[in-house]
Amino acid sequence: MSVKNIMIVGVGGQGTLLTSRILGNLAIRAGFDVKLSEVHGMAQRGGSVVTFVRYGEEVAEPIVEEGCADVLIAFEKLEALRYLHFLKSDGVVIVNDWRIDPITVVTGAARYPEGILDTLRAARKTVIVDATRKAVEMGAPKAFNVVVLGAAARYMGFEKEDWLKVIEATVPPRTVEVNRKAFESGYLMGA
Repeated sequence: MSVKNIMIVGVGGQGTLLTSRILGNLAIRAGFDVKLSEVHGMAQRGGSVVTFVRYGEEVAEPIVEEGCADVLIAFEKLEALRYLHFLKSDGVVIVNDWRIDPITVVTGAARYPEGILDTLRAARKTVIVDATRKAVEMGAPKAFNVVVLGAAARYMGFEKEDWLKVIEATVPPRTVEVNRKAFESGYLMGA
């Protein structure tokens, strides 16, 4: 297997780090060499957060270069647009249809771009999930990242049951059941 490059992007507080740990743990359990890296301007709520997960027989470095990501997982649609140039031409972007205004928009210094989802669709294979709404309906708004991960799971070559086992071993014990449901829900959306 050649190296698989996954990029997870979002805003501080959205669970990008937990999501990268779940994927990294899954790849390790499958016997792959795994490298993870975090890049963020601000780990607190509101700043852009990027994590890279690379796995394969042998992985030399943790950073995914521009144009090399196989899968781009985005918890917010502007973040998907911001990092789209990292995706391979035949890669797939899994994007949560959710808007969080950056500080420049909040202060009036910039405008939130219109038509982001259309731009993404025109550029690459795009799977849009309404993960935030689904997680709220489930009574677990914080689990939206696992809904998005469920949709993305179909593009990473691991079995669904293996994902569920790793989720169970990685998330806090009191949240196992809700995260399992969130993953299952997203998995259906990714089809």
